Amino acid sequence: MDETTRVAGRAYDDPFPWRFLTALIEAGPRLGGSPGERRAADLVAEAFDEAGADPETRPFDIRSWTRGDAEISVHLERDDRTVERSFEAIALPYSPPGDVRAPVTDVGHGTPDEIDESAVAGTVALADTASPEGASYVHRMEKYGHAVEAGAEAFVFAHHEPGQLVPTGTLRFGHEGAVPAVGVSHETGEWLREYARASSDEPQTDGQRPPATEGARLRLRVDATTEDGVSHNVVGTLGPDTDAGTTPSGSTGSNDTDEGVLVVAHLDAHDISEGALDNGCGITTVATAARYLADCDLGCRVWLAGVGCEETGLLGAEALADRLDPERVRAVVNVDGAGRHRDLRALTHGSDALAELAERVVGDAGQPCHVSETPHPYSDHWPFLRAGVPALQLHSQPASGHERGRGWGHTAADTRDKTDARTLRDHAVLTTLLVAALTHEPVPRVDTDDIRETLVDAGAESGMRAAGVWPDGWD
Repeated sequence: MDETTRVAGRAYDDPFPWRFLTALIEAGPRLGGSPGERRAADLVAEAFDEAGADPETRPFDIRSWTRGDAEISVHLERDDRTVERSFEAIALPYSPPGDVRAPVTDVGHGTPDEIDESAVAGTVALADTASPEGASYVHRMEKYGHAVEAGAEAFVFAHHEPGQLVPTGTLRFGHEGAVPAVGVSHETGEWLREYARASSDEPQTDGQRPPATEGARLRLRVDATTEDGVSHNVVGTLGPDTDAGTTPSGSTGSNDTDEGVLVVAHLDAHDISEGALDNGCGITTVATAARYLADCDLGCRVWLAGVGCEETGLLGAEALADRLDPERVRAVVNVDGAGRHRDLRALTHGSDALAELAERVVGDAGQPCHVSETPHPYSDHWPFLRAGVPALQLHSQPASGHERGRGWGHTAADTRDKTDARTLRDHAVLTTLLVAALTHEPVPRVDTDDIRETLVDAGAESGMRAAGVWPDGWD
């Protein structure tokens, strides 16, 4: 019986993935540094221990952000009446506290061109969560950074899809942003866009909206705190000579020069939702794959890591990278997005060898694999990729086609009913097969100059600089 058949047979009716995901969600909100995130780390440690991976829980210091109240209201003078309205809003992680009163400016998708064309300075910038059709993805941190550079007093992030979905997402990696920021629903965003037009000098020509005699002014208030805190990573080891006690830090054991494959998934989630899709499915996939990898023929050791604080700045991955010599890591497999949708999507971040391996291994298992090679810096592979480690990010997409945008992710609708036990089992099997193959088939290192040039050619440099994530050494 080949390994694919054996692993798939074991997974066929395995109850573990669903039980683990349920327990993770019942641990409570898992924002970085919270009690719920610590309970999630304990669950991951238990799962790694049951797989025989001898886990170690490692604390690391963070700047912990706590969400307080947020408020948006509008004041507008019509010809015949005064309009006073309030809308639901939530503060975005690492928003500083603040109370701003200013006109609102619609900046569309929040690209530099749209912001440059708008009179943003001294106003509240309103951007949606989508990216321009046919163009590269524009991250929330980039939109915020461009607005701040243009002189915005505050920032509003409106969901691009209807359904009263209020989005969240961090503004800066691990530290407070410069101006307060909130998320609002698509429906609220549509009202704010109308009020933005009322604040402009442009005539209203659609014949549907009453004229304003005085521009609309928006009040945006955020109460939030940022203080010293602690998060946790959980690291376990499988494979040859693991009884010798070698750890990723190389601090113990006799085989400190041994190489390995690193498998990582973040265990934290935004506190406004259950975090079932992002990244409950991902860490469940890794916890399940650990059980299957323990019975596989591995050509080198495998380091398993459940990391904290991805959503608030890749802080757990950075702490892990600080303790791990990148020269010892053959490849990093970042499971962020797998298990959510039916088809596996492999982001190979500029590595042709990883693209070939992913298509072959997944294809041999009789499953589709959608490959994307363009690198990006917004997940836990980044601290390793920028050091030259080949990075395979396992994501997923609907069988009907790639979903543009986050959908339910980063909203209160990210709940367990959106997940599927069969998909979790299937992606745990595929993750197991990919990792096992990587332990036998080393892939070439990544040339960081090539990564830099690819990002420059893709027009990503200005956005990464605005987001504060362009590496200093790449200047």
